[in-house]
This record gives sequence, C-alpha cells and structure tokens, in this order.
Amino acid sequence: MLLNSKRFGLLIEDIVKTKKISYMDAVLHYCENNNLDTGAINTLINKSLKEKLKLEAENLNLIQKSDTGKLPI
Repeated sequence: MLLNSKRFGLLIEDIVKTKKISYMDAVLHYCENNNLDTGAINTLINKSLKEKLKLEAENLNLIQKSDTGKLPI
C-alpha cells in the first residue's frame, strides 16, 4: 500500500478512535505494526496531525507551550 500524508493521517485518526489512545501512541503503534522507523515518517505527517501531536506534547509538558494566539488573563 502506497502511503501519502492524507492517507497516513486518516489511518492514525482511525487508530485513535478505535483503540482510544493518544495520537503519539497511535503513530508509534502504526510504526511498530508496519516495521517503519519513526524517523522516516516525518514526510507522512500532515499539518492537521502535526497540530494534534503538538497539542498533546504541550499538555504533557514535553515541549514548551506556544504563547501565540492567547491573551494573558
């Protein structure tokens, strides 16, 4: 099966919904099951999936939260 970023994003969305796991875990799950190197899938991650992964990473304090678009309270 030939993968493009749109197809990969849909596969990851399906894994997230069916297995009820995070996007990061879904990407890792897909890579493990299909013998893919996680470093080789960067071209398959589309903008939508990248934003979801970034939000998860920010919520887990794995990366610094971006301050763009938020007004101070």
